Amino acid sequence: MPHIFQKVIAVTGTMRVPRSRGAISGTLLVLLGLWGALIPFVGPYFDYTYTPDSAWDYTTGRLLLEILPGAGAVVGGLLTLGSSQRLVAMFGGWLAALSGAWFVLGMPLSTVWGSPTVGAPMGGTTRQAFEYVGFFGGLGAVIVFLAAFALGRFAVVGVRESALATGPVARDERLDETPTRVDPEADGDHARHRLHWPGSRHVGAH
Repeated sequence: MPHIFQKVIAVTGTMRVPRSRGAISGTLLVLLGLWGALIPFVGPYFDYTYTPDSAWDYTTGRLLLEILPGAGAVVGGLLTLGSSQRLVAMFGGWLAALSGAWFVLGMPLSTVWGSPTVGAPMGGTTRQAFEYVGFFGGLGAVIVFLAAFALGRFAVVGVRESALATGPVARDERLDETPTRVDPEADGDHARHRLHWPGSRHVGAH
């Protein structure tokens, strides 16, 4: 097999990864994305909310700052969880990481840009701190951490994956290096003729 084709087979083989590699991080990303997208609508049931403090109250600010990044984390988690292609899983990791970063940065940037934003956290100082952590800052930081962890795992080519990828190449190389069978009788005749000097008696002749 030509060397260039062997390289292509090896590189293509390393693009596949076990589905179990992103199972834990992908599952957690999906759950956190669902939390981030749904908590503004169900939080008022247990007094954990930003204004407006009524359940299932849709606003443009909630769409831009909570629903969309939550959906992005869910989709990224599903790609990380279910894909056996390295590039697809890494795309899911990057999508989840960007979604987590938007949870952290979206609200302060929306106030600077004057775009639609969410209301104010409810309750006292401690409760407001927990609401910010659970709705935006802490949630986004955990999503970014899990996405980075998944990207790190998918960026590494394991020993088993490398062996499986180079297996066909190694077999072809072994076939190409198969020794040629030598006929002992022909080799012996060649040696006798090569050692025969003019004027000397041929040993093999009778």
